[in-house]
Amino acid sequence: MLELKNISFSVSADDADKDIIRDVSLVIPDGKLYVITGPNGGGKSTLAKLIAGIEQPSGGQIFFNGQDITEMSITDRARLGIGFAFQQPVRFKGIRVMDLIRLAAGRELNVSDACKYLSQVGLCANDYINREVNSSLSGGELKRIEIATVLARNSMLTLFDEPEAGIDLWSFNNLIDVFRNQREEISERSILIISHQERILDIADEIIVLKDGLVDKRGTKEEILPGLIGTTYAVPNCKGIG
Repeated sequence: MLELKNISFSVSADDADKDIIRDVSLVIPDGKLYVITGPNGGGKSTLAKLIAGIEQPSGGQIFFNGQDITEMSITDRARLGIGFAFQQPVRFKGIRVMDLIRLAAGRELNVSDACKYLSQVGLCANDYINREVNSSLSGGELKRIEIATVLARNSMLTLFDEPEAGIDLWSFNNLIDVFRNQREEISERSILIISHQERILDIADEIIVLKDGLVDKRGTKEEILPGLIGTTYAVPNCKGIG
């Protein structure tokens, strides 16, 4: 279980502090899929980075399974079982896809094991297993490879920051299937997705609306999603996906 207690985050701008996250308290129980949406600049990606340990809060505490992780690094949080998928996947020159999946899993994997994760994201393993994770891969291919590494990591809590960013329509449809399958398989694990996409919101157990650094609304998709339809918080028909 993840618990945020009075989390705040501010940055210095023009000789003054600007509040990005303001006294946010949330409890994210195990075994559910959550989606955070809201206006651009509302603090969604910043909140995900605070949970992952990429940024440190200006105030408040973060607990994971009862342990205070507020000052832990992203590496230590990963060891505890928190995974993070970047909005723009990192390219690793000189590292093969197979190597990356093994590193993510933290254990020795054979080719068959690695191929299983690639097939889950719609990639033919024979075409990708020995390829370098570099500029020869498209944005959609990189995104799906990163999702495969997240699956291999098998984290207790996985954060996805706008996973639809920069991918094509086919990849997006495949991504929805991956999330839907993960949703059906999670028991003690949780998934937290930052997204405006209506189809991703529609598979959530709960939706959190973050606005001006504050939790504006929270509830089941049945309670929250109808009120978001037609707003920029819930974009239909994969708008903006190439």
